[in-house]
Amino acid sequence: MPYIPNSDEDRKKMLDKIGLNTTADLFTPIPQNLRLDKPPELLPALSEPELTRHLEQLSAADKEGGLSFVGGGIYNHYIPKVIWTLVMRPEFATAYTPYQAEVAQGTLQAIYEFQTHLCRLTGMDVANASMYDGATAMTEAAMLAINQTRRQKIVVSATVSPLYREVMKTMLSGRDFEIVTLPAKDGVTDPAAYDQDIDDKTACLITASPNFFGCLEEVEKAEEAIHAVGGLLITIFDPISLGILKTPAEYNADIAVGEGQSLGLPPNFGGPLLGLFTCRQKYVRKLPGRLVGRTLDVDGKSGFVLTLQTREQHIRRDKATSNICTNEALCATAATMYMSLMGKQGLPRVAELSAQRAHYLAAKIDGLEGFSVWSQAPFFKEFVVETPVPPKQIIAAMNKDGIAAGIDLNRFYSNLDHHLLVAATETISYEDCDQMVRSLAKSTSSKSMTEVVI
Repeated sequence: MPYIPNSDEDRKKMLDKIGLNTTADLFTPIPQNLRLDKPPELLPALSEPELTRHLEQLSAADKEGGLSFVGGGIYNHYIPKVIWTLVMRPEFATAYTPYQAEVAQGTLQAIYEFQTHLCRLTGMDVANASMYDGATAMTEAAMLAINQTRRQKIVVSATVSPLYREVMKTMLSGRDFEIVTLPAKDGVTDPAAYDQDIDDKTACLITASPNFFGCLEEVEKAEEAIHAVGGLLITIFDPISLGILKTPAEYNADIAVGEGQSLGLPPNFGGPLLGLFTCRQKYVRKLPGRLVGRTLDVDGKSGFVLTLQTREQHIRRDKATSNICTNEALCATAATMYMSLMGKQGLPRVAELSAQRAHYLAAKIDGLEGFSVWSQAPFFKEFVVETPVPPKQIIAAMNKDGIAAGIDLNRFYSNLDHHLLVAATETISYEDCDQMVRSLAKSTSSKSMTEVVI
């Protein structure tokens, strides 16, 4: 490919097209204090031992015993050590591409087991080999609904992750689709909006339970509303929650998607993630991505192979049902090992402990002067706290104690300027919860606020 530089005139045309004046305007979404006004001062070249020592010194400077109550879609669950010990074996980490089945039986079997576990967990008929993340899985689900119903309208609840909705808006920006957002009320979808915004032009209704606020939705009402007009119900699930909550199949969902990071993947600064995608059998030929099937060879022995969709389907441009032709196979392998190790007893126990810790913490915070739990809706492992001061001040103050307090919801919802999203999993002890409450109380003291302002 030849290198073709852009001229000043080319750059001006591109900026004019997107309504900007200068290249610097591209960085407007990045806070000013995070931008560099000059090149960074880099260290001189170091040898490997010197670099290792430098990195160890930087690591030692981090606060020990830090606690994180940050959720918002990525959670800190315990990961048994055996999982990544096995996952990083070369048989998995450098496995051959599964398109050539005769030399990729190990990879294909691992993906098949992943699909099997996911179908058992959700109660759905079919699962694919995974997607990039929960957001792209949701968008692909909407595309499947559009292809199936031949309708152009997508209805999504405001309680679905704003990050997911932004990804969907970006991925579908070049298509002539209508995206309608249902309003929220008390942390859940306003039930009155179902009758107002869902009609016979609606391809699908997208709802999440637990939703972005951690609340459990009344999915039965959503299912009744969308199926009454012949549309598809897409539910977004937390895989850990399915240890104790109803499955998407029990809600009569047509497509169920989710983020699989909780299944054996560390938070790791936000990635890599793992998109989960399941659906009813009748939509299997419109399923995006890879699908592994089990068959018999000429000798009657079991074998595994990519099925229903050939590689060429994904490069047929406008005729393809999806342009996703890959998956997070290594992450899916880790998730398969996690689900296998936890089993029918372990997964419900993780879910129970997470719910217990979150409800204990919510009750303690609700008793603090000036604080209250925002929604009265039932929740799983995450909840919203109304705060007496803007959450960003609390977050900054608690950072001094080595505690990540949660997420300032004003970042995503302009009307929630005193609302903090807090999560707790089985990795958080009751003592950790008490420490969080003490630090939270201290963070709003006049002395602490003065230090933050200064």
